[in-house]
Amino acid sequence: MPDRYAVFGNPILHSQSPRIHALFAVQTGQDMRYAALLAPVDGFAAAVAAFVRDGGKGANVTVPFKEEAFRLATRLTSRAQAAGAVNTLSFADNTISGDNTDGAGLVTELKANLGCALLGKRILLLGAGGAARGVILPLLQEQPAALVIANRTEEKAVRLAREFSGNTQLMPEARGFAQLDGQAFDLVINATSTGLSDTALPLPPQLFAPGALAYEMVYGRATPFMQQARTAGARVADGLGMLVEQAAEAFFIWRGVRPATGPVLAVLRG
Repeated sequence: MPDRYAVFGNPILHSQSPRIHALFAVQTGQDMRYAALLAPVDGFAAAVAAFVRDGGKGANVTVPFKEEAFRLATRLTSRAQAAGAVNTLSFADNTISGDNTDGAGLVTELKANLGCALLGKRILLLGAGGAARGVILPLLQEQPAALVIANRTEEKAVRLAREFSGNTQLMPEARGFAQLDGQAFDLVINATSTGLSDTALPLPPQLFAPGALAYEMVYGRATPFMQQARTAGARVADGLGMLVEQAAEAFFIWRGVRPATGPVLAVLRG
């Protein structure tokens, strides 16, 4: 029997993860199958337990269960602890191991796929929710010149920045959106959910330094943030590459093999 893996979410039918992992498995010769499983909003732990009883080896976790997966795990990696959320579970020897591959996926996407070096760069992270939290530590570990967290509610950005103030030598800064006027950044990452609701952020046009990259975590659509960045002359990318790269990191955790992501990205974009 092939080893069983899955992604849990609610909703879940839109997930690209089964297709991505099927392509990884064929490419690397792994005997496994991967399914998308809808978990009840109030029944995530029970759904995971049933999956493990049926022989499940590992699972990805998407909205709205990442924080619940963090609490469910009996062993956490340092990056999962920093993120306060888990998107990758491994099951073995009555242990539930929790990891978070979002930040690693983003950094690989930026550096390897988009040619965006992070060392010494000024980075702006828009949003102070779970998506932002999951990528802060990996970004700090790349030693940028500055990492600024901006949010509509400045107090939330301040609290999040303080949580990461002792993790690396660089201390994150916090701003409200209104305090961004007059500043410019080499990399601007939209970790808010505005791309899903076609809502524009109140961003000053000079926010994007010459040659800047604007990265939208939402994928598969042209968002107002991407349009704002293009108008300001920035290079623009969506979150599909991050999705594939974080999946490759999870695949490596489970199978000990790191798949090539370029061919998979080409298939998805095609």
